[in-house]
Amino acid sequence: MTFDQRPTATGAADGPNTSGAAGVQSVQRALTVLEVVEAAHGACSLSEMAAATGLPLPTIHRLVQTLAARGYLRRLPDRRYCLGSRLVPLGAGANALFGERAGPVLRGLADQLGESVNLAVLAGSLAEYVAQAPGSHSMRTFTEVGRRVSLYCTGVGKALLAMLPPDRTRTILETSPLTPRTPTTITDVDELLSELSLIRSRGHALDEEEMEIGVRCVAVPVPAVPLMAGSPMAVSVSGPTVRMTDELVERTLPALARTASKLADVLV
Repeated sequence: MTFDQRPTATGAADGPNTSGAAGVQSVQRALTVLEVVEAAHGACSLSEMAAATGLPLPTIHRLVQTLAARGYLRRLPDRRYCLGSRLVPLGAGANALFGERAGPVLRGLADQLGESVNLAVLAGSLAEYVAQAPGSHSMRTFTEVGRRVSLYCTGVGKALLAMLPPDRTRTILETSPLTPRTPTTITDVDELLSELSLIRSRGHALDEEEMEIGVRCVAVPVPAVPLMAGSPMAVSVSGPTVRMTDELVERTLPALARTASKLADVLV
């Protein structure tokens, strides 16, 4: 299985792409503004939005006023804007949809292997877990749905990075704090880029106790899903290193690839 390196849909890190994208330009721009604010991890000024999107300030102002009036953005006392409360039920609905559709597929793999299975989506410069099926062992890994983790030191994160265009990958790595989480965490950008090249060629990513000592993870990409255009996904199997042996990883890979294909089908 190989990674698809085709450019993703419009995102905050790539700037606006409304001229060639299908659909209504104003909707494309409004969604880009929301993505920019989300990527800011807090709040964003109008001038910062304009700089990030490349759109004229008057256009940003009109878009923001409309989004704020509908509750999708909220103006703060310092005149910056954050995401609004109207997005909360939409996010909850999306999470429920993922759980309903992806849950049985993840559960099937977890039952087969006995280890925990996770589905994660790219969220700005982080990976966000959107569904999970826990393993059957009493000692097992557990990741809360909604939790966001770094890309550079997790299996799903490195699988997601390997799916992105090289220039975007480098930008994310060079602007993210590469903190050593364990003695095996890779914190050198060039070394990470070399590993991502290896991941693309072999079709899977490994977390060799890089996020947490005693935990090993293997992850593969989920083929492009229209529902999540612009947000690549990856599915992983993780467990204690005493059980996640090389033999188990090799046995896991074909089943993990089949699960990724099934997820692409059910999430259309």
